[in-house]
Amino acid sequence: MNNVTYSPKKDEIEKKWYIIDAANKPLGKVATEAAKLLRGKHKPTYTPNIDTGDHVIIINAKDVVLTGNKLNQKMYRHHSGYIGGLKEISAKEMLEKNPEKAMMIAVKGMLPHNTLGREQLKKLRVYAGNEHVNQAQKPEVWEVK
Repeated sequence: MNNVTYSPKKDEIEKKWYIIDAANKPLGKVATEAAKLLRGKHKPTYTPNIDTGDHVIIINAKDVVLTGNKLNQKMYRHHSGYIGGLKEISAKEMLEKNPEKAMMIAVKGMLPHNTLGREQLKKLRVYAGNEHVNQAQKPEVWEVK
């Protein structure tokens, strides 16, 4: 019996383009689907230590929904590195000013926190509106369940 683990080679990996419409869908559900596609978990050739994922385009990020009272209570925080440099912005403000960043932060948190995760995040494109510049790649529509 041959007990050899299959590991796909770089030229064997097929990279597709998918488009997800985030209008009136929960932020977390859209981010989860995007992270799954970016990692390649929907493919039979999925390997945790190799980037087998696809490219993902998320449109209508401005129309994403936060359930419960998260819109008022959730805070996005980051630190400048200086004393007293903690910056805070509420989810409501973030979605009004920069909905693309809110989606990027959600997806980034669901990817591995290492070099592989940073490579996979580069394959994500988020647009606030309905228009995107990736028509040439002929993206397939991916339905969020």
